[in-house]
Amino acid sequence: MAKRKKAVDPKVAERRAARKAAQQALADGAASAPARPFEGLPSEADWVALREVVPAASATARTNAEHGGQDILVVTLLPRLWPALKRSDGVVLVALQTASSSGDPSRDVAAALLQVLDMEPGTALEHLDLPESGPRLQDVLDLDVPFEVTVHESFEYVLPTDGSAPDDAARSLEEAADGLVPTVRLDGVDAAYWCRMGEREFLRWARAEDPELLLDALARLHADRVSALDDGSRFVGAFRSCGILVPVWELAAGAEAADVEKPAAAFAPALDDALAVTDPLTPEQRRARAGLVSRQVSLR
Repeated sequence: MAKRKKAVDPKVAERRAARKAAQQALADGAASAPARPFEGLPSEADWVALREVVPAASATARTNAEHGGQDILVVTLLPRLWPALKRSDGVVLVALQTASSSGDPSRDVAAALLQVLDMEPGTALEHLDLPESGPRLQDVLDLDVPFEVTVHESFEYVLPTDGSAPDDAARSLEEAADGLVPTVRLDGVDAAYWCRMGEREFLRWARAEDPELLLDALARLHADRVSALDDGSRFVGAFRSCGILVPVWELAAGAEAADVEKPAAAFAPALDDALAVTDPLTPEQRRARAGLVSRQVSLR
């Protein structure tokens, strides 16, 4: 007897077809990813830092008038890598660290946001098919609203504030917070994050300048042996992600975030001065730049 073919849920078939179409569009170059997906948003460097190097944080944003003018929270991570969540108290959370990407995180996050806005409180958007072309965050958010970051010691932002009980997924993520890398955002400069990894401390400073010009500037300082933040620190290299660089310094043993506030603030003008130089690099500076490039790490 011939076996019957198992009936396929129409919704499942629709998701598979949409995913296949989006993947093919990417392969054909029809949905080319922008080099700097968060460019044009308030605090672009913080968007990149929250996506790549900060474990638990939330930031304020608001949809524009066309999309309801609703306050939302942009967060680093949600339970089970959900793209978005509408908490039981009605607060909308959209995540930057998720399981999949079309290559344009601005489009991905915007697609998740637009879907979760229409969902009932206490509901998670558990899966996001690779979106086709459509609105990006730059089209959906009110760009005049500051992107104000709060770094958390746990995943407390997933829990409702109205006293209702969290679901099991939110509770499990909150309980898993013991393994978080301690992280603090500096107050004196933008998008700079102190962290402690084991027994070592680092400063990771996301910068929105053109990466090639920033590498030139760092090479000038490094060749002149003034690339350290202070006597106890050393410049160790940079991450590259979402079209920008995140330079990294190893700090003096035991240094706290407060200890690096003044050195970072004092270093900022020196870096700005180096960025303003337009002369060709000297041989020593070119060698320093080559060393920086060889140690550069590209994320995603």
